[in-house]
Amino acid sequence: MASDGRHLGHLPSGLTICCSIPDMLFLPELVFGGLVWILVACTYIVPYNPQAYVMAVSVFCFVCTFLWMMVFMCGSHNNRNSWATADVFYHFLASVLYLSASVPLAMVTLAFNSSLTLIYQLNISAVVFSYLTTLLYVIHTIFSAIRWKTF
Repeated sequence: MASDGRHLGHLPSGLTICCSIPDMLFLPELVFGGLVWILVACTYIVPYNPQAYVMAVSVFCFVCTFLWMMVFMCGSHNNRNSWATADVFYHFLASVLYLSASVPLAMVTLAFNSSLTLIYQLNISAVVFSYLTTLLYVIHTIFSAIRWKTF
């Protein structure tokens, strides 16, 4: 906190989320997360157990990230420290969830081990986008934590 009582940190609102780090990562998180969702759905969710979990994680994170982005765009956070803390917590949770979904998805894809099938190729694409989405959420978490420290 500054000596005059103001916060040094600032949470963006409106279209400034497209120009500020880490908030500019909202759109790539949505695009890559949506691709994971679509690619896994195109495999008819076979095998069921790990891919159903991947679907649940990708849909949950897609919806929550979209809602979180809308909160920031509307300025509902009112530049409060609690929202900066919640931002770090949510993106850390999303990072852990995506990582916990990416590993079994990669294992199932390796078990398929048939490069001639369309389902295998879709699974490979889903694994790549799943790890990229995980990386985006980790980067968002790190920069959100740095911003949180300035509050």
